[in-house]
Amino acid sequence: MASPPVHVGISGWSYARWHGDYYPNDLPRRDELGYVASRLATVEVNASFYRLQRPTTYERWYDTTPDGFRFAVKGSRFLTHQRRLREPEQPLATFMASGVLALREKLGPFLWQLPAEGAPTPERLDAFCAMLPRSYGARLPLTHAVEVRSAQAIDEVTEILRSHRIALVVSDGAGAWPLFERATADFAYVRLHGHTQLYHGGYSDHRLRRWAERIRGWDVETWVYFDNDADGRAPYDAERLARRLR
Repeated sequence: MASPPVHVGISGWSYARWHGDYYPNDLPRRDELGYVASRLATVEVNASFYRLQRPTTYERWYDTTPDGFRFAVKGSRFLTHQRRLREPEQPLATFMASGVLALREKLGPFLWQLPAEGAPTPERLDAFCAMLPRSYGARLPLTHAVEVRSAQAIDEVTEILRSHRIALVVSDGAGAWPLFERATADFAYVRLHGHTQLYHGGYSDHRLRRWAERIRGWDVETWVYFDNDADGRAPYDAERLARRLR
């Protein structure tokens, strides 16, 4: 029997400091995504966390990438950090109507990152999870993952996510927040922000081997995104892990 698919990529891709290193010096900024898509299977869209994107932007990303490429999309911080999931109906509808569904079959999970301080109450989280859309049209299932950066009420949060079949993100943040490894959905979602220093440095061969073993042991479809972008190590580490998992 074939192993479940593992999608390995990077968190964001538009980093000027990567030019002359990962990106060729003469690569136009508009061609960065296409370059990444020629080497990796997926990216995590971070720009959507900071502001709503235009439908034409999502359409351009769709057209820029090959068949089989996938996007995870990070949900709006207006919902998660500013409103702390209070009265989420209208902001959620606005976000979902911003054009993200133009990614069609290339759309992977939505990521909802909760703040470390002042995280939404479990009651708010439960209500929010209940209203998340699970499909678009007849053929496009929608899945969701939540990154939790606080141990407060984690057992209750885990059960809420499990009851809604939403993945609890396995998040390596160099000790800046707890790492939770709890199965709450039929897929897994991993964010690797840096093992020794947040957003900096690379993952050693030993660490990548351990992550590969961990991921194989889960035996479910898994999405993995490297966010150690400050020193430009994320895409290299993503390519190395992808090779191990092949």
